[in-house]
Amino acid sequence: MESLAQRAALLRESLQKSQSVTDAVVAILGSFDSRLSALDAAMRPIQVRTHAVRTAHENIDRTLRSADVILTQFDRTREAEREIQKGPHENLQGFLDAVDRLRSIERFFSSNRSYRSSDGVLNHVNALLSKALVKMEDEFQKQLSQRSKPIEPDRLFDCLPSTLRPSSESHPEGGKAGTHSENQQNSEAAVYSPPALIESKFIPFLAKLAQQLVQAGCQQQCSEIYSEARASALESSLKHLGVEKLSKDEVQKMPWEILESKIGNWIHFMRIAVKLLFAGERQLCDQVFECSQSLRDTCFAAITKNSLATLLSFGEAIAMSKRSPEKLFVLLDMYEIMCELQADIDTIFVGESCSHMRDSALDLTKCLAQTAQKTFSDFEEAVEKDATKNIHTDGTVHPLTSYVINYVKFLFDYQSTLKQLFQEFKREDGTGSELATVTMSIMQALQNNLDAKAKQYKDPALMHIFLMNNIHYIVKSVRRSEAKDLLGDDWIQRHRRIVQQNANQYRRIAWTKVLQCLSGQGLTSSGGSGQVGSEGGNSSGASRGAVKERFRSFNVLFEEIYQKQCGWSVPDTELRESLRLAVAEILLPAYRSFLKRFGPLIESSKAPGKYVKHTPEQVEVLLGNLFEGKQERT
Repeated sequence: MESLAQRAALLRESLQKSQSVTDAVVAILGSFDSRLSALDAAMRPIQVRTHAVRTAHENIDRTLRSADVILTQFDRTREAEREIQKGPHENLQGFLDAVDRLRSIERFFSSNRSYRSSDGVLNHVNALLSKALVKMEDEFQKQLSQRSKPIEPDRLFDCLPSTLRPSSESHPEGGKAGTHSENQQNSEAAVYSPPALIESKFIPFLAKLAQQLVQAGCQQQCSEIYSEARASALESSLKHLGVEKLSKDEVQKMPWEILESKIGNWIHFMRIAVKLLFAGERQLCDQVFECSQSLRDTCFAAITKNSLATLLSFGEAIAMSKRSPEKLFVLLDMYEIMCELQADIDTIFVGESCSHMRDSALDLTKCLAQTAQKTFSDFEEAVEKDATKNIHTDGTVHPLTSYVINYVKFLFDYQSTLKQLFQEFKREDGTGSELATVTMSIMQALQNNLDAKAKQYKDPALMHIFLMNNIHYIVKSVRRSEAKDLLGDDWIQRHRRIVQQNANQYRRIAWTKVLQCLSGQGLTSSGGSGQVGSEGGNSSGASRGAVKERFRSFNVLFEEIYQKQCGWSVPDTELRESLRLAVAEILLPAYRSFLKRFGPLIESSKAPGKYVKHTPEQVEVLLGNLFEGKQERT
């Protein structure tokens, strides 16, 4: 217990000491608080003065910075002014940079109108910009004038695919010689490279000048300057190429030989204009006016409007001129080139500004299609109604036949075009003319006309020779052309039978009377003395006088027919030999039989050579002279 008591006494003593220390610390802290309050009161005026000094320094720094910015703008203005005074021709990029700096300075002072110098500087900067604008317009015009030169034909030809370039063996319009289908395939597979209308190194500068002018609100002036320069260059390029401005009256009064040549040239010019010149102008417009889509379209439309109108007006004049069969092929050529170029035109003449030009090109395509279709119909009608009176006296192939067949052959070079043409003119019920149907109609029209012409021959036999020759020419020509697959084997076989029918009719009409002379009928005489021929042939009951008359009649008729038919013509060698053989097959056996049976009566008479003038071998030789188209003597 004593120990516990001692510990408790020590604990109380410790607590008393801690309380004393705490009281002392509290007293000291109270003394510090009063002192700090006094110190704070003493420092407050100093703090106020220090804040004022700091604020003044900040204001001075801000003012110095503002002054530095303004002074910098003045320096930039002076630098830009020096470049503007020099003009763009010495250092175009430096000039354009100076204009950009002036615009930046203008924006700076416009947003800081509180500066006393802002209005003065803005007036000076705007005056410099106006001056720069005038110089930029002049430079834009000067650069375009210097760089916009016509493209010479040789350069344009070099941009064409090799298959379409002119050569020493070329057509007048510049395309290499070849069939229509070959040229069409070449054009479809061709790759075109539009020429550089302005050297590429100058285009970025023109684009920058254009951009500056557009930004300054000078779109109208910029468009006029550019369009005038480029339109002049384009029109000169076409003129050097050979494009002429012809009125519709001039075109329609032009002789066909000259007009046909000009149409060939026009087809070549259209291809060059669209795929090279117009495509090049569109590309250049897109590069120079990269900053403005609307300017690209309006400028391009203004540049190409007159040139395209000149080209299309020639095509319109042809499409609206008087129709004639020989124009069908050039109409199809023109229709083809317009169809070929339609996709290019839609791509190149894009935008609202060019809509009228696109419509004009499409209208020409439709007009050419309609005229070609009507010309095609006219041809069929003209074939059937052809009233040519100058039939050949020898019964040979009529010029109309060869003309129509050659015409149809040429048509097959345009199969794909004609199919497209007929497709456009289908009726509302979905039906329409097909190439096979139309071709058959033309052939039938020709045959109807030939039937009418054949009636002009007074000799029925010659009439059948005429029909045989012409139908055979048609069949043979069809068999050797693409028309064979289109018209079909049935058509060919049917017309071959017509050829054979006419050959049979000729043989029957021409030789019936001759064969009747070689018949034994009517030669018996009730009072005649029967004799036996030297070759054992039985001529019992035959009258020598009647036999002599038969030989005399045969000679007269045969020689008469021979004289006529040597002047008739069967131009096809195979058909001619076949017809001679057919005549020989009926005449020679009959003549040999008659000669064998009744010849002894004549041989025993006076002057037998007066009646038996020809041996069978001689008759055979004479038959070999028929249908040569020349008169022969027996």
